[in-house]
Amino acid sequence: MLPVKTLRILLVEDDELFRLGLQVKLQQESDIEIVAEAEDGETAIEIAKHSPLDVVLLDIGLPGIGGTEACRQIKQLNPDLPILVLTSHSHESLIKRLIAVGVQGYCLKGIAAETLILALRSVAAGASWWDRTATTQIRATFDSVATAEATKNEETLDLPLTRREQEILALIAAGKSNPEIAAALYITPGTVRVHVHTIIQKLGVRDRTQAAVLAIQKHWVAASLLAQHDS
Repeated sequence: MLPVKTLRILLVEDDELFRLGLQVKLQQESDIEIVAEAEDGETAIEIAKHSPLDVVLLDIGLPGIGGTEACRQIKQLNPDLPILVLTSHSHESLIKRLIAVGVQGYCLKGIAAETLILALRSVAAGASWWDRTATTQIRATFDSVATAEATKNEETLDLPLTRREQEILALIAAGKSNPEIAAALYITPGTVRVHVHTIIQKLGVRDRTQAAVLAIQKHWVAASLLAQHDS
């Protein structure tokens, strides 16, 4: 059995009581460690420069330079450091700005603790996590782009999947189970589960079977990939 990796988190939240509540929830998990905290974007950036981190959990409504600019500068410093945004707003313009600066996830405040923890683990594993409201906005944005470009490319994806998510979708379409996918890609079954959850959420389907059917119908999975994974 593979050892469980501790997730080192930077918690950025200016509301002291809300931050304390997050501390209590997160510290109940044996594989999560809050290594630093910040109350504003400037402090978060300084901590990100010098601390080894796996995930940044950041409230977008920060004093000073603000959460969006903090995200942008943190991603400039460390493009591979995942950022999960936690906020009370779900405006389309905000979601577009978050996508533009490169954050990996977005959750609304009030989210269930177990869902927030799953979101943190998802972005730490290289997947993305978008609140259902945000997912609807993202789908609308990318569907309109896909429609405009349909004559140029009939295989345009409705949603942006990472390279890893595309690989896993191909294996799902080839009928592979989570343990088989994990073995093929040299990752843990738990990592596969969070990727599958993200794929299902992005595609707006009910389960992995629907995801596989949709991928094949829309030619999102190349026939050569299916043949390769089936062999």
